[in-house]
Amino acid sequence: MRILYFSREYTTHDHRFLSKLAQTEHQIGYLRLESRGHALDDRPLPPQIELIHWAGGQSKAKLRDSPRLVASLKKVFRTFKPDLVQAGPIQTVAFLIALTGFHPLVSMSWGYDLLIDVNRNRWWRWATEYTLKRSAAFLGDCGTIRELAIQHGMKPDRIVTFPWGANIQKYAPGDDGGLRARLGWGPENFVLLSARGWSPIYGVEDLARAFVQAARKRPELRLLMLGNGPLAPTIRRIFIKADMLDRVHFPGQVNQADLPNYYRAADLYISTSHSDGTSISLLESLACGTPVLLTDIPGNQEWVPPSPHGRGAGGEGVGEGIGWLFKDGDASSLRDGILHAWEAREQLPAMGVAARHLAESRADWEKNFPQLFEVYRTALS
Repeated sequence: MRILYFSREYTTHDHRFLSKLAQTEHQIGYLRLESRGHALDDRPLPPQIELIHWAGGQSKAKLRDSPRLVASLKKVFRTFKPDLVQAGPIQTVAFLIALTGFHPLVSMSWGYDLLIDVNRNRWWRWATEYTLKRSAAFLGDCGTIRELAIQHGMKPDRIVTFPWGANIQKYAPGDDGGLRARLGWGPENFVLLSARGWSPIYGVEDLARAFVQAARKRPELRLLMLGNGPLAPTIRRIFIKADMLDRVHFPGQVNQADLPNYYRAADLYISTSHSDGTSISLLESLACGTPVLLTDIPGNQEWVPPSPHGRGAGGEGVGEGIGWLFKDGDASSLRDGILHAWEAREQLPAMGVAARHLAESRADWEKNFPQLFEVYRTALS
């Protein structure tokens, strides 16, 4: 089968899908819609994947480019002759395929397209519904995304849902490679980890403010704050003003080879994201046996169900005993969650074992990836 994989940019998620597709007997072509001048993943495209050159992929795409891009896509179809196109996000990449009239189209949600972009305005809602009604199948990573797709016109029997998963062989409990020791952080320190970008959608300002409040009560606290982004000046000002810059380590964008050591060095993984489907960094932390403290948004609640007592300590069910939830957008709730985790630190090793077990049962990319072919069978039927 000839499969055309079309995404917005070359990201870690694209590398994950393309690397597995490269191991199959299928012929895979790859298109990207945009380029920021640098790849969002530093690993090369698998050599078995054919990078297709077309009118797009050179710069940021704009709505006025649509006629030119649609015409170029039709030329790609004539030369590559795909049996199926897998495309996402919905309102940009998959929408362009829908405009060409190509069939069968597998639309793949990237989470933010149905959680955020669809609510921008009437045009984005129209583009969403136009695309989904012309999709032969739909791929999402959680139940929240499935329900949103149905609300916007996707037929339920054409939806396949599975977490994109983590490499649980690479992301596994173990030694941190001396990371804490190099930072001068000993066993008396309680280390928090954030691995999300420094953009408003990820709520990192809440983390900075909550850490300052919690660290005033518990000087043992330390913070590993990975990544970077437009909020960098704001984040640093918060720590400088509180005179706590020496308790925070900013390693920047960590390469994929070193990333597991950061999860292993942490006592607690924190996500302050305001919007998520199934977060890959969440799954990586679970795979490394690191307990979690997460915003109480629907995507996170599929992994850490709310506690009947309100704190979200895992509750009854699949996420029992792996971490806690806090109120989204509430720095005081996050501060209390951090302090509660510190007080419960003797329980963390057992919670880490439970987190690893959950990753093995639900978040193993090797086990989850074959479900992609169920999506293809649905689209071709």
